[in-house]
Formats: sequence, structure tokens, C-alpha cells
Amino acid sequence: MSSIAVLAGVGWPVLDRFRIGSAFAISPHGLFIAIGFMIGAWLFGRIAAGRGIDDRAVNSIVLWSLIGAIVGARFFYVVAHWSEFAPKPIETIYIWKGGISLLGGIAGATIANAINIRRFGLRFFQVADALVAPLALGIAIGRIGDLIIGDHLGKPTSWLLAWTYHGGTLAPPWSCQVGALSCTADLQNGAYKEIFTNTGATLQKVTVVNGVQQKLGAVVEQGVGVHQTAMYDMILAWILFAILWWFIKRPRREGIATLLFAGYYGCCRLLEDFLRIDKRFGPLTGSQWTALGVVILVAIVWAIWAVTKPSGPTTRPRQKIRRSSDAPEPEPTPTV
Repeated sequence: MSSIAVLAGVGWPVLDRFRIGSAFAISPHGLFIAIGFMIGAWLFGRIAAGRGIDDRAVNSIVLWSLIGAIVGARFFYVVAHWSEFAPKPIETIYIWKGGISLLGGIAGATIANAINIRRFGLRFFQVADALVAPLALGIAIGRIGDLIIGDHLGKPTSWLLAWTYHGGTLAPPWSCQVGALSCTADLQNGAYKEIFTNTGATLQKVTVVNGVQQKLGAVVEQGVGVHQTAMYDMILAWILFAILWWFIKRPRREGIATLLFAGYYGCCRLLEDFLRIDKRFGPLTGSQWTALGVVILVAIVWAIWAVTKPSGPTTRPRQKIRRSSDAPEPEPTPTV
């Protein structure tokens, strides 16, 4: 075993529910998403107050972000996994069955507020630039729930942050024998089987005929653990929040903070999904196609701005955050 494999082995027992008595349980996944949303909403209110966005607009934006995120997260997940819901379409509204899409949630919240903010006479990037740092913070906090339940596991690996199984019931598609410290999952429509134990992980091809698994084939990859992509995403989101928190300390041209968020996080999601075995549409997953579209759009917009260099509004610096009851300062002088 290589030296890096000897060092590898980040892991903990997973917990699918916080149980209170025998009749009540809370999912860590949903709990930390809610905590992340609430903290992000609070921070957005503080930043917005210093940028001339009043409490009434803030409350409306937060409400429609919540509605749009829930609908978008479920809608985009169902679209990407329609084959799982086709036999029972009614289950598409059972949000506790299956999963949700983070990128879909962001898209849903964006669409909902693109219409909503017009009622308050606000510009899209005026609001978006105030939202991106709180959004990065909310993602970072929300991912803690994914780590507790052991979600978003990827391919076998033996690098320093390989995640190892220490017991507990993993989220579907995993099936676990907790006493034996062993879990298996049928991935990418049954084309692969991943076997995950406390001593290592193996990914094998599967021969499938008429939708029925026939036999295990060649070993594709193996390692001391697996890529924990939720952990990577959490680390990258904390870094993104730190960058944006520093970035908005000074006046910036309106829209740049939003493009920075979209370009950075789009690239992160594009790269992360290469470490997972998930349903693909051609060479990429649904999340990767979405992320690629966002990155291309950001590149196009940035290129147009770089060539034309039109003047435009400039955002106020973060350190001038004030109470929403204070009179707003005049808009800063536009910079080129």
C-alpha cells in the first residue's frame, strides 16, 4: 500500500436521523439546509440594509427564494431522474422520497426573484450581489448535514481525504449491513456496483441484459475509501464565502460579485461530479451540464464587458452595512 494510502482514512459513523423518543425524528440533511438558509437570510438582510434595499423587499426576496428553491430543487432532480418516477408520477411531489438538486434550488430561487424584485424597483444585480456571499455561507453550512448522513459518496480512492465507512445506514442507493460494516450500491442505472466496507472500497462493472444484472465484471477502481464530494463541496463553499466576504469590502462594479460566484461554483460542481458515478446524459451528469452552461454564460458576459467596458452602477462596500431604518447614502460614482 502506498504511503498516501496509509495516511488516508477520514471517516465517522453516519447518522440518518436525530431521533427524539420513538415517534419523532429529524433528518440532519434537512435540518442543516434550514439552518444554512436562515443564517444566509439573516446575513443578506444585514448586507441589503447597507445597499438601499428595505425590509419589505428583503422579506419578500427571502420568502420567494424559499418557495423557488424548494420547487426548483425538486423539479430539476425529478427531471434528471425521471426514469425512477415514471412508474409512479405521484411520487414526484413526495419530497422525502428521492432527493433534491442544489443547483436546481438556486435556479428556482433566481427565477422566482427575477420577477419579484421588479415590484420594488430593484435591479437584478443589485440584489444578486448582496445575496451571493450569504448563499455561499448557506451552502457551506447545509453541507454539514450531508456529511452527517454520508451523502454524495463517489468513486473509490486512496488519497489523503479518502472517506472510510465506520458504521451507520447510508442514504439510498446504498444498502448496508451495519453489523458487518459493509454497504453496496447499484450505480448509473445498474451498470456499476460499488462495495464499501470499513477496510476499503471497490467499483466493478456489471453486465446488464434486459434491465437485469447478470454478473460482476472487471474492477474499475479500488481504494481505502471513497471520494466524499459533499466534504469537498463544503470546503470549497467556505473558501468561496471567504473570497466574497473580502471582495465586497470595497465598491465593485455591479454584477461582478455575482459572476464571481457563478463562475467559481460552476467550475467546482463541474469538476466534483467527475468523482461520482451518477446518471449521465452523454458524457456529463445533469448537474455538470447545468454548471457548464453557467460557466459558459459567465465567460460570455465577462468577455463582452471586457471588450465594451460600459460604465454602470457600483455596489457599496460591505463595511457600510447599516440598519434598514437609516437613510440610504447616495449611489457611488460609477467606475469604468
